[in-house]
Amino acid sequence: MVALRIGWRWSGAALAALLAFAGFQGQVSAQQQPSAESLEEHGDAAPEYTPELESMRDIVPIFPGTVPGVSGMTEVEYGQATRIYFERCAGCHGVLRGGATGKPLTTDITRDLGIDYLEAFITYGSPAGMPNWGTSGDMTEDEVNLMARYLLHEPSEPPEWGMAEMQASWKVLIPVAERPTSKQNDIEIENLFSVTLRDTGEVALIDGSSYEIHQIVETGYAVHISRISASGRYIYVIGRDAKISLIDMWMELPEVVAEIKVGIEARSVETSKMEGWEDRYAIAGSYWPPQYVIMEGETLEPLRIVSTRGYTVDTQEYHPEPRVASIVASHFQPEFIVNVKETGQIRLVNYEDLNNLRETTIPAERFLHDGGFDSTGRYFLVAANARDTIAVIDTVDRVLVGLINSQGATPHPGRGANFVHPQYGPVWATSHLGDWMVTLIGTDPAGHPGQAWQVVQTLEGQGGGSLFIKTHPNSRNLYIDTPLNPLEEIASSVAVFDLDDLDAGYTVLPIGEWSGIDEGVRRVVHPEYNKDGTEVWFSVWNAQGQESAIVVVDDATRTLKHVIRDPRLVTPTGKFNVYNTQHDIY
Repeated sequence: MVALRIGWRWSGAALAALLAFAGFQGQVSAQQQPSAESLEEHGDAAPEYTPELESMRDIVPIFPGTVPGVSGMTEVEYGQATRIYFERCAGCHGVLRGGATGKPLTTDITRDLGIDYLEAFITYGSPAGMPNWGTSGDMTEDEVNLMARYLLHEPSEPPEWGMAEMQASWKVLIPVAERPTSKQNDIEIENLFSVTLRDTGEVALIDGSSYEIHQIVETGYAVHISRISASGRYIYVIGRDAKISLIDMWMELPEVVAEIKVGIEARSVETSKMEGWEDRYAIAGSYWPPQYVIMEGETLEPLRIVSTRGYTVDTQEYHPEPRVASIVASHFQPEFIVNVKETGQIRLVNYEDLNNLRETTIPAERFLHDGGFDSTGRYFLVAANARDTIAVIDTVDRVLVGLINSQGATPHPGRGANFVHPQYGPVWATSHLGDWMVTLIGTDPAGHPGQAWQVVQTLEGQGGGSLFIKTHPNSRNLYIDTPLNPLEEIASSVAVFDLDDLDAGYTVLPIGEWSGIDEGVRRVVHPEYNKDGTEVWFSVWNAQGQESAIVVVDDATRTLKHVIRDPRLVTPTGKFNVYNTQHDIY
């Protein structure tokens, strides 16, 4: 049983109710506060980054005023809290706080819980995936109190963001005609890593062989993903502030050649990959406003905006905030696969004729989040994580294959992991935010029809709080991170299974310890292989004022190979190897 260790002033009864709200049942014991040393600023850290929201103009909060019987706030405090909520909370709980991956935080719930419960929840998190914002040092005690009071007030709805706003934000910094016609550098692009520097609004382009940082590129706030064009030339980077930066890797020094803001908050970007359509179009999906936009691939010129507001697949109720979660590009059809979180709809968007856009809507399950292809690229598996379900789409026949109970709480696969099971043949795997379960699903209807599209095996990992699971066709290892687990020793390490002997259980790799950093929680997140599958890179993610690093592990021996420590690596999270991302290898 995983224990959540507690301190400060909250009573056992209050914390028991808090954990029940968080969806966790477990043992409660004691924890000390973070040390003063763990909260000291690292001297070489970059200055605080302000999200590019004109600078927050697009989310100007409408102060609801004082409410009788509710802890008060000033208008200035409400504005500060709105910004923190956008940066840290909206992704899981929704801009309007209606919930999805995270619990609903509407005032009918929060006012019943009370400020003490909310402060404890924000401070300590939960093994079900809620980060421990207070004990990790990411929020001060005053900020925790501010956010608890904020949750007792109604949220402010941001404005819409249409074609006029997109056009005003769109910039072609280097026209296509002025870009190189051949590669102008000696960078080994296929083995390059695009590394998210979350809190500085940048990505680091790191050489996969020398471990040298080729370039730090300014992008949007809290970059969520990097995606590679079908040709391998361009990197599309999207931040949580919905800013897309298009990086041309053929230039002598790779730099941003075009940019656009597609909304106020976003997560997903993808490019056309169907043969004959390579690099033609890009698509991005927004959390707010709930919509997607199709753009010209080499310039990001916005061409077509489509709203995702609509009705839920189960109760057929209208939903005002159905956010676009993951998007992938079909290899078999000129289509984008767009996953709409709150309504549970999967939309197959055909881009052959944008003037007569054809969209096929497949009802799946709420609340769709992230996912990836099976090893053949034909089947797409996506987690409806608040319903503990994996939906499977056949991208050739363009139909729903099935809905599979993941047998764990809140599956969060990232792209998932594909490998050949010694007994069940090809499988796809997911880990979970809400518990220690690792689930293997059969993906071979032709060779193993009796096991296809069902759970064939479950494994026990380290604990809840996992975000990513990863392997590689050339590897015999399966890595699972747990960065959001509230126990520091679990958050700062990873579990690794031997694919040839899964029943033997996992081995723990102390990645945080290997980094040589002795401050902070040292959350270890997002295993990513190099092109050849011989190394695995892990981000050691500390708070912005603390040192972070990237740890490189030799996959064959599971031993430390290299540590990248550089003052420019501030809050590194996702790392995207160009070749693996370009070819959907995971």
